[in-house]
Amino acid sequence: MSDFRNAPEAAPPGVPVSSGTPGEQGPRTSGDPVPHARAKGEPRFPEGPKPDPAGSHFERRIRSFQPRRSRVTTGQAEALRRLWPQWGLDIDGQRVIDLAELFGNDHPVVLEIGFGMGEATAQMAAADPDTNIVAVDVHTPGQGNLLNLAEHHGLSNVRVGNGDAIILLREMLAPDSLDGLRVYFPDPWPKKRHHKRRLIQPAFLDLAATRLKPGALVHCATDWEPYAEQMLDVLTAHPEFENTQPGGGFAPRPAHRPLTRFEGQGLDKGHVVNDLLFRRVQR
Repeated sequence: MSDFRNAPEAAPPGVPVSSGTPGEQGPRTSGDPVPHARAKGEPRFPEGPKPDPAGSHFERRIRSFQPRRSRVTTGQAEALRRLWPQWGLDIDGQRVIDLAELFGNDHPVVLEIGFGMGEATAQMAAADPDTNIVAVDVHTPGQGNLLNLAEHHGLSNVRVGNGDAIILLREMLAPDSLDGLRVYFPDPWPKKRHHKRRLIQPAFLDLAATRLKPGALVHCATDWEPYAEQMLDVLTAHPEFENTQPGGGFAPRPAHRPLTRFEGQGLDKGHVVNDLLFRRVQR
């Protein structure tokens, strides 16, 4: 597996890797928040993302993701506490979201599934302020980091989703409500017995097609070549999607997908990154 998959992304131009407040790397100063000693059973972030927002409301199934536990910095925790009520979205499956109400405008909406630490998401949001992004992940430090970046750069077109993107698509989004779908570097589940966990499967595309407007762009990228080939086969075979490349096959990396430092290091080592650009069929 490439060494840049789960590592923090490099800071894109104008978007520094800023995941905290002054003092979080060194000795605590008088301005730093004092850690709260939680009682047994008390939520880690009472006003932030829930550990399992959908709970037991929906059937158990094979999931394409597994939560990654890592340290939440002081700055990320502060961002979750302050900004989650405003820009966060727990995917509980209990309501259909009015996207215009969620963002306060009727701009096009793109769903991004899996954003890591959020630097690339922040850069894309800054470069295209007239497109709204619902960015979904289950990685708490990444959620806090993206909220920090959104506040620091005034990115009012980003909402951070916490939970299972399948439940979001199936239960909480209206038909034909999305203008695009982005899936960058999903877990490749390389072992054959785990291939059933891969996100890009016919059943997932069946669901996504119902939520994407005709003409909406599906953009996937992966550095795992066998998964790239499977993605290409599955998307090509699906009747609701068509390849944007006239001759079929993979697409050059479009300018709107930032090249991270870690991706660049992988390319320097000979790793192959494949982009796939498919469009929802116009009926």
